[in-house]
Amino acid sequence: MTDPTEDFATMFEASIKAKRIEKGQTIEGTIVAIGPEVAFVDVGGKGEATIAIDELKDEQGALEVAVGDRIQAVVVSTVGELALSRKLARGAATQRQLEDAFHSGLPVEGKVEKAVKGGYEVSIARQRAFCPVSQIDTIRTDASAHEGRVYQFRIVEYKEGGRNIVVSRRALLEEEQRARAADVRRSIDAGAVLTGRVTSVRDFGAFVDLGGGVQGLLHVSEMGWSRVPDSSSVVKPGDEITVKVLSVDENTQKIALGLKQLTIDPWSSVRTTYEVGQVRTGRVTRVADFGAFVELEPGVEALAHASTFGDTGRQEEWSAQVAPGMTGAFEILSIDLERKRIGVAPVPEGSARAGGEDAAERDADAPKGFGSLADKLRGALESREK
Repeated sequence: MTDPTEDFATMFEASIKAKRIEKGQTIEGTIVAIGPEVAFVDVGGKGEATIAIDELKDEQGALEVAVGDRIQAVVVSTVGELALSRKLARGAATQRQLEDAFHSGLPVEGKVEKAVKGGYEVSIARQRAFCPVSQIDTIRTDASAHEGRVYQFRIVEYKEGGRNIVVSRRALLEEEQRARAADVRRSIDAGAVLTGRVTSVRDFGAFVDLGGGVQGLLHVSEMGWSRVPDSSSVVKPGDEITVKVLSVDENTQKIALGLKQLTIDPWSSVRTTYEVGQVRTGRVTRVADFGAFVELEPGVEALAHASTFGDTGRQEEWSAQVAPGMTGAFEILSIDLERKRIGVAPVPEGSARAGGEDAAERDADAPKGFGSLADKLRGALESREK
């Protein structure tokens, strides 16, 4: 005896699949019978469809398929029964079929031959069509990225008996995006790791398409543990990247993304490898009125306060002498792990610091170069006060 629960589940699954068939959709099926005018195609749980025999013949009029062959075709009608077109799917449509596709909005297959002024030349059913550059994709990419590619297009203009055809790929992509957007948003939660495509890059970061046209912002501060001066040095439009969802604003639907969170935080080793009194080599990354920021290692930045360069208080004078890129020896004065802050001071060359013999030994082993600059700055500022 058949389990009624299983029967219901089978019928329910079949009905769901059947509902998903839409005009313009490309589906696969198996030819189960060939008649004088039409062939019957089994499309699985979606039922049975028909396709005209002419659609299955080559240019010489010979039948290209047999019972049992699988074919790919476009749904051209869902009224009464499913009707398919193989030529639309293969870019071999006739003039009449192209005109019908224009009026009905059905997609057609075309090959991007080459980039031309303002767009692309596209070959569709041995016809030349034009696709404006703004209609080839949802994002701006390099022109050569599309040459030679075969895409689905929508005919948006059909004039002069087919001698003037304008197509759009973007229209189809945006429809797909809208259909997928709701499902994509439901799958995006804070902490999720997703793969997306960079759509644009700005000074403050990059926008990433996570699917279905749903975009998130990868802020420049979340691109790397080290300071990133230029977003375009990390990502470019069209790049496929893996990101982590940092937050999702339920009210505005804004999505914040991170890239550095997928790598080890260099601050995780600071607790065990850094201690007050150490002398480390550092590189000045930027200068402010209150001090200089110093990179001790990629992702670990410290602050050398203005007061550590001299006692004159003339900050504008010392900051004019300290430039990003300078390297030298710095002593660690303080470590705040919770706030990720380290205070340092430039080490004058040959100095003997208070703290005993161990500190003096560390001074002897410390890198040279920046200490002499600190001495010169102090000397210059002191001489101006006299």
